[in-house]
Amino acid sequence: QVQLVESGGGLVEPGGSLRVSCVVSGRAFNRLNMGWFRQAPGKEREFVSAISWTGDTIRYADSVQGRFIVSRDNTRNTAYLQMNNLKPEDTARYYCAVSTRTELPRIFFSRDDYTYWGQGTQVTVSA
Repeated sequence: QVQLVESGGGLVEPGGSLRVSCVVSGRAFNRLNMGWFRQAPGKEREFVSAISWTGDTIRYADSVQGRFIVSRDNTRNTAYLQMNNLKPEDTARYYCAVSTRTELPRIFFSRDDYTYWGQGTQVTVSA
């Protein structure tokens, strides 16, 4: 069974930064393509970023491009989402997810392509 545990959320002022982490266990992390999603109250869960298991291919949603940075450390079974210049509209619960659809290094944008999810970590941007 694959388990994902996020941490690092919190309350931050507009313009501030946070880094959320996702530790994965139960499967070879260095063969798992990963994604980050977020869900605000009353809204659907939306794509934020994704990184292939090689780390060579990365994509971002337009809303976070240039402000967020996704990375992974395969030696620590951990993925990171560095969030800079945060805005109130970034307020949401952030989830990491892994896809087991393929062992090829790939990027997936749809929630349906991800197999396992973490419990999420709350990020609140407010003055």
